[in-house]
Amino acid sequence: MPRIVIGISGASGAVYAVRLLERLAAQPEVDTHLVVTRPGEKTLHQETSRLLSDLRPLVREVHPVERIGATIASGSFLFDSMAVVPCSMHTMSAIARGLTSNLLTRTADVALKERRRLILAVRETPLHLGHLRTMVSLAEMGAIIAPPMPAFYMLPKSVEDIVNHQAGRILDLLGVGDSETQRWQGI
Repeated sequence: MPRIVIGISGASGAVYAVRLLERLAAQPEVDTHLVVTRPGEKTLHQETSRLLSDLRPLVREVHPVERIGATIASGSFLFDSMAVVPCSMHTMSAIARGLTSNLLTRTADVALKERRRLILAVRETPLHLGHLRTMVSLAEMGAIIAPPMPAFYMLPKSVEDIVNHQAGRILDLLGVGDSETQRWQGI
């Protein structure tokens, strides 16, 4: 059974996380764990009108961000991959520097040190040189930098189409793709 950890930080784009969690929940063989920063909770509510409690039915366990001793904080807890969706520049920078002051950054640190897949859906534009250097540093450590960028080759007709496509791309990167993901068929 694949075990996945999803982190939500305070960057704009909470809808991506919600859609990702809904699609993971549709795969009963996937064991999903969730950790959300306080700014992530605020952005989730502002952008989607949802509370953290609304996401509880979509996952096996919601881990409080302050509980640094939670199972997911240890390398002995065998999870397959982690995605931080959306990933703020603050969270990205903390992960890159090994600043494990909350459960989200600690779990991302575990993913890196244990050589597990870590996907960061960074949300910022434009990017300054510090952002870019931090992304390079993370890529060198093994993280996958996957900004949510719309793919227009699928001819999206709505924002929902764009969100669905990005959720599918992240599912693929997590190693648990699903049949809802539209794939390029060539010209």
